[in-house]
Amino acid sequence: MQKLLKKGTLNLWFPNLFEFKGGIQVYLQNILETIQERLPNSSLWILDKLDKDKPKDKFNSNNYSFFFSGHLPKYLRTQHFAFNLIKTAILSQPKFILCGHINFAPVALLIRRLTGIPYGVIVYGVDAWEIQNKWQIKALHAAEIVISISMYTRDRLINEQNLPTDKIKILPVTFDENRFQPSSKPKYLLERYGLRSNQPIIFTVTRLSSEDGYKGYDKIIQALPKIKSQIPDVHYILGGKGDDQPRIEQLIAQLNLQDSVTLAGFIPDSELCDFYNLCDVFAMPSRGEGFGIVYLEALACGKPTVGGNQDGAIDALCQGELGALVDPLDVNAIAQTLIQILQGTYPNPLIYQPDALRQKAIDKFGFEQFKQTLTKLMHHFFAIPE
Repeated sequence: MQKLLKKGTLNLWFPNLFEFKGGIQVYLQNILETIQERLPNSSLWILDKLDKDKPKDKFNSNNYSFFFSGHLPKYLRTQHFAFNLIKTAILSQPKFILCGHINFAPVALLIRRLTGIPYGVIVYGVDAWEIQNKWQIKALHAAEIVISISMYTRDRLINEQNLPTDKIKILPVTFDENRFQPSSKPKYLLERYGLRSNQPIIFTVTRLSSEDGYKGYDKIIQALPKIKSQIPDVHYILGGKGDDQPRIEQLIAQLNLQDSVTLAGFIPDSELCDFYNLCDVFAMPSRGEGFGIVYLEALACGKPTVGGNQDGAIDALCQGELGALVDPLDVNAIAQTLIQILQGTYPNPLIYQPDALRQKAIDKFGFEQFKQTLTKLMHHFFAIPE
């Protein structure tokens, strides 16, 4: 067994962990939970740019030192955060720095040039595609390791930035299998939305943000008239909120789909599993997703799942083994795929076997697999015992 880390020999630089619960935040919490489990007596320096503080029930080890910049006005946060990165690196002289976002990598490059401290960088999706910033590119090439959440992003970095293949390692997204399990359609949700238990339901959950128009929920709405021509009582539930909602409401009105679409708004964590179980197919034909934890959550509920064939959904659905991949810009293809799935004719029998589908998702992306993969990837740098 390798020698465990000494106090301050690992610095973790994260955009945020707590106040906003998105895919990146959940992923980084999973990394921190794994390190906490494998190194319970080790001290970590964790620098968080956007949060103000941490919840009292999270990461309470006395061996952890948190540094936050979110309590400052926005115009001061970046400077304060960068100052903390440099100061803590000098004070703690870590053996290794892990950058939780590529935006932080140029600072790690500077520190390495000054001190020789090695570092790694985590990349997700659009943050690492078509990079133009020369310092980010230099920082990627100088990193000891680049951790990608998907093979899709890895391949783009290899092709676009000419990074060596062996520098980039894959650590796929994971999910909480205890939170997401198959069950019957929840009666309270059927009653809330005036739906029948045998009514075909399509479901998407995401932010309705104008910046996230690539998620493809508008393409599903555009596909609904064709779907309704084959399945008249189909209903689409779109969960989430954001500044894109007025555009979506206008699109629904233009297509006269007010009776066929429900905008469910923000879905609390306590109801999310029930919404997955309410649907007959989960669909998010995105073209810019780094991976997509929602695909795994839907699979864990045993649901047929549709993703785009031009982004990280390819990894989440295992090149189509666990679901259906469609051209996210082809409304007709989206419509036809959803019709096939709802009519039970899609040529992948696994998607109609909820328990088998769930088990496949756990085998490939469960938290235990995540912890094993992270340990194998980083034990040379973190001194995590294998």
